[in-house]
Amino acid sequence: MAEALVAFFPGLALGSFLNVVAARVPVRRSIVRPASACMSCDTPIRRRDNVPVLSYLLLHGRCRACGAHIPLRYPAVELATALLFVGCVLRFGLSREAVVAVFVCAALVAVSATDLEHRIVPNRIVVPGAAAVLFAQTALHPSPEWAIGAVGASGFLLLAALAYPAGMGMGDVKLALLMGAALGRVVPVALMVGMISALVPSAVLFARHGAGARKMGIPLAPFLALGTIVGLFAGHAILHAYLGTLR
Repeated sequence: MAEALVAFFPGLALGSFLNVVAARVPVRRSIVRPASACMSCDTPIRRRDNVPVLSYLLLHGRCRACGAHIPLRYPAVELATALLFVGCVLRFGLSREAVVAVFVCAALVAVSATDLEHRIVPNRIVVPGAAAVLFAQTALHPSPEWAIGAVGASGFLLLAALAYPAGMGMGDVKLALLMGAALGRVVPVALMVGMISALVPSAVLFARHGAGARKMGIPLAPFLALGTIVGLFAGHAILHAYLGTLR
């Protein structure tokens, strides 16, 4: 438990870095240089104003130099990453599996943030991320299930994208590679949770706009990310419970 609490603060720092990734990767800017600056006035952010979550609260969500509003996404990403970091340590302990889980969660947070803001699932995150996770999972637990999970999940969403192009992009198909590589045989749980959770905002749109909602797309990556996180932490238990009902 103590290790999990200690993990919270590195998680905040990782979340701060993921904000940089989410802001710069979609516009093809370096994630290393230049230093972080206000998106409105381009004033470099001082170190004291760059403390995850705390600086946002102290500045009341506004830039110190120009007073521009700082999107709530920034502290949300930092806090979500920290909580997921803690969750990985609680679930897997201080192990190599926890390192892989943290990497997967970090990629999911970055992808979710970019999809929510830019409606983009960056290839530069999901493709190398999927390859790295596939290699790590196969090295830790030698089995073809990780590769089968990656190809199977991606193929399933590819068929869905071909059947209904307006409802799903190829970025989601590539994200499924990462999902399958991370989860292996329990990736169907992640897909099910992701798809069912995406029905909630879809139902709200249909209730408010009727047939016009068909032209209003929703970012799917955050829901697929939610399903993947559920799969990471409870996928085997959910799958076993489901299979138990079939006996």
